[in-house]
Amino acid sequence: MQARGENSAPNPDRVRLGRISGVQGLKGWLKVFSDTQPREKIFEYPHWLLIWGAETERVVPAAWKPSGKTLIVSLEGVETREQAELLVGAWIELPAEEMPALESGEFYWYQLEGLIAWVRADDGSEQVIGRVDHLLETGANDVLVVKPTDSSIDDRERLIPWSLEKTVSKVDLESGRIELDWNPEY
Repeated sequence: MQARGENSAPNPDRVRLGRISGVQGLKGWLKVFSDTQPREKIFEYPHWLLIWGAETERVVPAAWKPSGKTLIVSLEGVETREQAELLVGAWIELPAEEMPALESGEFYWYQLEGLIAWVRADDGSEQVIGRVDHLLETGANDVLVVKPTDSSIDDRERLIPWSLEKTVSKVDLESGRIELDWNPEY
Protein backbone atom coordinates (compact mmCIF):
# COMPACT_ATOMS: atom_id res chain seq x y z
CA MET A 1 0.00 0.00 0.00
CA GLN A 2 1.26 3.43 -0.89
CA ALA A 3 0.78 6.64 1.07
CA ARG A 4 -2.15 8.71 -0.12
CA GLY A 5 -1.83 12.06 -1.83
CA GLU A 6 -4.48 14.70 -2.43
CA ASN A 7 -7.94 13.33 -3.11
CA SER A 8 -9.14 13.22 -6.67
CA ALA A 9 -12.06 14.91 -8.34
CA PRO A 10 -14.99 12.66 -9.21
CA ASN A 11 -14.53 10.59 -12.37
CA PRO A 12 -17.66 10.13 -14.54
CA ASP A 13 -16.64 6.52 -15.25
CA ARG A 14 -16.71 5.63 -11.55
CA VAL A 15 -19.31 5.88 -8.80
CA ARG A 16 -18.36 7.10 -5.35
CA LEU A 17 -19.64 4.76 -2.69
CA GLY A 18 -18.02 6.38 0.34
CA ARG A 19 -14.74 7.26 1.98
CA ILE A 20 -12.18 5.81 4.37
CA SER A 21 -12.59 8.12 7.36
CA GLY A 22 -10.22 6.69 9.97
CA VAL A 23 -8.60 3.67 11.57
CA GLN A 24 -9.99 1.37 14.24
CA GLY A 25 -7.66 -0.52 16.57
CA LEU A 26 -4.27 -2.03 15.91
CA LYS A 27 -5.07 -4.79 13.40
CA GLY A 28 -5.68 -2.67 10.29
CA TRP A 29 -9.44 -2.13 10.55
CA LEU A 30 -10.72 1.04 8.87
CA LYS A 31 -13.67 3.32 9.56
CA VAL A 32 -15.90 3.80 6.52
CA PHE A 33 -18.30 6.62 5.72
CA SER A 34 -20.83 5.12 3.30
CA ASP A 35 -22.92 7.06 0.78
CA THR A 36 -25.03 4.01 -0.08
CA GLN A 37 -28.61 3.44 1.05
CA PRO A 38 -28.77 1.65 3.33
CA ARG A 39 -25.24 2.42 4.42
CA GLU A 40 -24.36 -1.29 4.81
CA LYS A 41 -24.99 -1.80 1.07
CA ILE A 42 -21.40 -0.66 0.45
CA PHE A 43 -20.28 -4.12 1.58
CA GLU A 44 -22.35 -5.90 -1.09
CA TYR A 45 -19.73 -5.03 -3.71
CA PRO A 46 -17.01 -7.72 -3.92
CA HIS A 47 -14.23 -5.20 -4.47
CA TRP A 48 -13.65 -1.46 -4.30
CA LEU A 49 -11.34 1.03 -5.94
CA LEU A 50 -9.59 3.25 -3.41
CA ILE A 51 -8.82 6.61 -4.98
CA TRP A 52 -6.50 9.33 -3.70
CA GLY A 53 -4.86 11.87 -5.96
CA ALA A 54 -3.71 10.06 -9.11
CA GLU A 55 -3.45 6.76 -7.23
CA THR A 56 -6.01 3.98 -7.67
CA GLU A 57 -5.87 0.67 -5.87
CA ARG A 58 -8.27 -2.26 -6.11
CA VAL A 59 -9.07 -3.74 -2.70
CA VAL A 60 -11.26 -6.53 -1.37
CA PRO A 61 -13.29 -6.12 1.82
CA ALA A 62 -12.55 -9.22 3.92
CA ALA A 63 -14.90 -8.53 6.84
CA TRP A 64 -17.03 -5.71 8.18
CA LYS A 65 -19.19 -4.84 11.16
CA PRO A 66 -21.01 -1.91 12.69
CA SER A 67 -19.18 -0.14 15.49
CA GLY A 68 -21.46 2.30 17.27
CA LYS A 69 -22.66 4.82 14.70
CA THR A 70 -19.95 3.95 12.20
CA LEU A 71 -19.00 1.01 10.00
CA ILE A 72 -15.61 -0.66 10.09
CA VAL A 73 -13.97 -2.92 7.53
CA SER A 74 -10.97 -5.18 7.26
CA LEU A 75 -9.38 -5.20 3.80
CA GLU A 76 -7.40 -8.11 2.41
CA GLY A 77 -3.68 -7.34 2.80
CA VAL A 78 -4.15 -4.61 5.41
CA GLU A 79 -3.09 -6.11 8.73
CA THR A 80 -1.56 -3.29 10.76
CA ARG A 81 -2.60 0.14 11.96
CA GLU A 82 0.29 1.64 9.99
CA GLN A 83 -0.95 0.10 6.74
CA ALA A 84 -4.49 1.30 7.50
CA GLU A 85 -3.36 4.87 8.26
CA LEU A 86 -2.02 5.16 4.70
CA LEU A 87 -5.57 4.71 3.37
CA VAL A 88 -7.36 7.31 5.49
CA GLY A 89 -9.01 9.91 3.27
CA ALA A 90 -9.22 7.68 0.19
CA TRP A 91 -12.48 7.63 -1.74
CA ILE A 92 -14.22 4.31 -2.20
CA GLU A 93 -15.41 3.97 -5.78
CA LEU A 94 -16.65 1.39 -8.24
CA PRO A 95 -16.49 1.41 -12.05
CA ALA A 96 -19.87 2.69 -13.27
CA GLU A 97 -20.38 -0.31 -15.54
CA GLU A 98 -20.27 -2.59 -12.47
CA MET A 99 -23.25 -0.93 -10.80
CA PRO A 100 -26.40 -3.07 -10.75
CA ALA A 101 -28.92 -2.33 -13.50
CA LEU A 102 -31.93 -0.25 -12.49
CA GLU A 103 -35.58 -0.47 -13.47
CA SER A 104 -36.93 1.96 -16.06
CA GLY A 105 -37.42 5.39 -14.48
CA GLU A 106 -34.84 4.78 -11.73
CA PHE A 107 -31.52 6.62 -11.60
CA TYR A 108 -28.37 6.65 -9.58
CA TRP A 109 -27.56 10.05 -8.14
CA TYR A 110 -24.28 10.19 -10.04
CA GLN A 111 -26.28 9.97 -13.30
CA LEU A 112 -28.28 13.10 -12.41
CA GLU A 113 -25.30 15.20 -11.35
CA GLY A 114 -24.24 17.50 -14.17
CA LEU A 115 -27.54 17.41 -16.09
CA ILE A 116 -28.78 20.74 -17.46
CA ALA A 117 -32.02 21.62 -15.65
CA TRP A 118 -34.68 23.45 -17.60
CA VAL A 119 -38.32 24.44 -17.33
CA ARG A 120 -40.96 25.23 -19.91
CA ALA A 121 -42.10 28.87 -19.83
CA ASP A 122 -45.75 29.90 -20.22
CA ASP A 123 -45.11 30.63 -23.91
CA GLY A 124 -43.78 27.07 -24.42
CA SER A 125 -40.13 28.07 -24.71
CA GLU A 126 -37.39 26.33 -22.74
CA GLN A 127 -35.60 28.20 -19.98
CA VAL A 128 -32.38 26.84 -18.49
CA ILE A 129 -32.32 27.32 -14.73
CA GLY A 130 -28.96 25.68 -14.11
CA ARG A 131 -27.07 22.43 -13.75
CA VAL A 132 -27.70 19.70 -11.17
CA ASP A 133 -24.69 20.05 -8.86
CA HIS A 134 -25.58 17.30 -6.39
CA LEU A 135 -28.46 15.81 -4.43
CA LEU A 136 -29.31 16.01 -0.76
CA GLU A 137 -31.12 13.47 1.34
CA THR A 138 -33.48 15.32 3.67
CA GLY A 139 -35.51 12.47 5.14
CA ALA A 140 -38.80 13.56 3.61
CA ASN A 141 -37.50 13.37 0.04
CA ASP A 142 -34.31 13.81 -1.96
CA VAL A 143 -33.53 17.30 -3.23
CA LEU A 144 -31.79 18.40 -6.44
CA VAL A 145 -29.32 21.23 -5.86
CA VAL A 146 -29.37 23.21 -9.10
CA LYS A 147 -26.63 25.81 -9.52
CA PRO A 148 -26.70 28.52 -12.21
CA THR A 149 -24.67 28.30 -15.41
CA ASP A 150 -23.70 30.96 -17.94
CA SER A 151 -26.88 30.20 -19.89
CA SER A 152 -29.23 30.23 -16.87
CA ILE A 153 -32.11 32.70 -16.69
CA ASP A 154 -30.64 34.11 -13.46
CA ASP A 155 -27.85 33.49 -10.94
CA ARG A 156 -29.90 31.77 -8.23
CA GLU A 157 -29.20 28.38 -6.72
CA ARG A 158 -32.36 26.29 -6.39
CA LEU A 159 -33.31 23.39 -4.15
CA ILE A 160 -35.91 21.30 -5.97
CA PRO A 161 -37.59 18.23 -4.48
CA TRP A 162 -36.95 15.05 -6.48
CA SER A 163 -40.29 13.57 -7.46
CA LEU A 164 -40.93 11.89 -10.79
CA GLU A 165 -44.65 12.52 -10.38
CA LYS A 166 -44.55 16.14 -9.25
CA THR A 167 -41.41 18.10 -10.08
CA VAL A 168 -39.42 16.03 -12.58
CA SER A 169 -41.09 15.76 -16.00
CA LYS A 170 -38.34 14.03 -17.94
CA VAL A 171 -34.78 12.79 -17.46
CA ASP A 172 -32.78 12.41 -20.67
CA LEU A 173 -29.36 11.00 -19.83
CA GLU A 174 -28.38 10.80 -23.50
CA SER A 175 -28.79 14.55 -24.06
CA GLY A 176 -27.67 15.47 -20.53
CA ARG A 177 -30.92 17.26 -19.66
CA ILE A 178 -33.60 17.14 -17.00
CA GLU A 179 -36.96 18.82 -17.53
CA LEU A 180 -38.58 20.17 -14.38
CA ASP A 181 -42.16 21.13 -13.66
CA TRP A 182 -41.05 24.02 -11.48
CA ASN A 183 -41.79 27.71 -11.31
CA PRO A 184 -38.46 29.45 -12.00
CA GLU A 185 -39.52 32.26 -9.64
CA TYR A 186 -39.11 29.88 -6.67
